[in-house]
Amino acid sequence: MIAILVGTTGSAPAEPVIEVDAPAPERAMAAARPAPGGARLVAAARGPGRILELTVYSAAMARHIPVAVLPAPDDSRPAPTLYLLNGVDGGTDTGVWTEGSNWLTETDAERFFADKQVTVVVPIGGAGSFFADWRADDPVMGRQLWTTFLTEELPPIMDTAFGGTGANAVAGLSMASSAVFRLALAAPGRYRAIGSYSGCVRTSDLAGQAMVNAIVASRRGDPRNLWGPPGDPAWAANDPYLRAAELRDIAIFVATGTGRAGQFDTLSAPGVNGNPKQLFDQLFLGGLLDAATHLCTRQLRDRFRELDIPAVFDLRETGTHSWKYWQQDLHNSWPMFAAALGV
Repeated sequence: MIAILVGTTGSAPAEPVIEVDAPAPERAMAAARPAPGGARLVAAARGPGRILELTVYSAAMARHIPVAVLPAPDDSRPAPTLYLLNGVDGGTDTGVWTEGSNWLTETDAERFFADKQVTVVVPIGGAGSFFADWRADDPVMGRQLWTTFLTEELPPIMDTAFGGTGANAVAGLSMASSAVFRLALAAPGRYRAIGSYSGCVRTSDLAGQAMVNAIVASRRGDPRNLWGPPGDPAWAANDPYLRAAELRDIAIFVATGTGRAGQFDTLSAPGVNGNPKQLFDQLFLGGLLDAATHLCTRQLRDRFRELDIPAVFDLRETGTHSWKYWQQDLHNSWPMFAAALGV
């Protein structure tokens, strides 16, 4: 057994001994350093396949957050980090990621990243929160300070636990599609690239406020605890569409379908698996949602063109609001992420 002692001498506290041939969860626990403010890694366990199941204590929200991680394949070399954010349910309705619909259960992320030198981090939770810092605790949803967690607490813990290079990217779908922009605005320099799939980034106009209110209300939350009542300046301050000029130095990939049936909208398609109810939901609800996000994305594209901000917009001719299209979007945006992250 080979051990490496990382630390200083003298009166400073010694760093723990990290055994290089120890199981991955033990190495992560030994290497992880607390974030400023007290957030810390409190547990790590082997999950299915290559997945590590972590529990991170968020000092900002005063609770434990499940985080699933796909470590980079070569743990002897530093690796950048790609954060993947889930949709309206935060990846599960039960608190257990294996029981929900998320990046790890609905896509080929584990296989796709198996040969790519990047650590993939999937936070679990944040249902209906827009991954924002809410202005007030909600009686039902509790304390929602996800921007603080994702930009200040989680990255230093992941970098130390998994040998991060300090280069980060973030991608999200549906509800998270606008969140990735807000995270980049909240923490300039934190992310080199962002991916936004099937969402409406403009959140402060009447249509955007109605969409936000509906999503928060679907989780029995009070939207006024997010950015205040309609017309409050906080709505505009948190609208990436209005603050697009601040996104000039970030690699950006935005994708959406049109709501029209495509290759993954048949009974035999993966994800549908012969289930007529699933197909109906995908065609009807998923079709309506991506018809709306198509309009939103065209607005955002025109805004970026107006400001001469470079970005990739993939306006697919077909496609509904469903996982196999988001898997395709992740594949298509990976070359941009790889270039930005130096992979």
